Amino acid sequence: MEHEATVEGVGVGVSDEGPGAPVVVLQAREEFIPIFISSDQAQSMQLALEGEPFERPLTHDLFVEMVAEFGAAIDRIRIDDLADGTFYAKIDTEQYHGGERKQAVFDARPSDGIALGLRVDCPIIVSDAVVDEAGRPPEAFETDEQDVDDDSEFGDPF
Repeated sequence: MEHEATVEGVGVGVSDEGPGAPVVVLQAREEFIPIFISSDQAQSMQLALEGEPFERPLTHDLFVEMVAEFGAAIDRIRIDDLADGTFYAKIDTEQYHGGERKQAVFDARPSDGIALGLRVDCPIIVSDAVVDEAGRPPEAFETDEQDVDDDSEFGDPF
């Protein structure tokens, strides 16, 4: 089964040793799913969440413009697997050409998928298997405007 997720925020994972890597936190099925990301990805997501354009197109903005120019659309982002601490995602797209609908699925890093999904306002879907393995109850997190508490057990999502 799949669940639509919301992006709860972008912050910095914190462990007993102090601040760590940037993290995006999704909420699906009443649980939070932290995914570690790069600082560039965090900036791209934060700008999309705030609706703030960058002075020059970021990679995700460029990709969205190119997809649209080719007459295609991003339908949804799926975070569908987690293996050895690495999250996996797919980008579902469609294109109409000559009245015919063509669907395509692209393998992606979840961070890229989420950054794109935020820009085109498409659903971000998380599989039951991912929520079962990575999901945590909301009370497991302490949050404020800058930080997301994390026990750093998830590893690098890339």
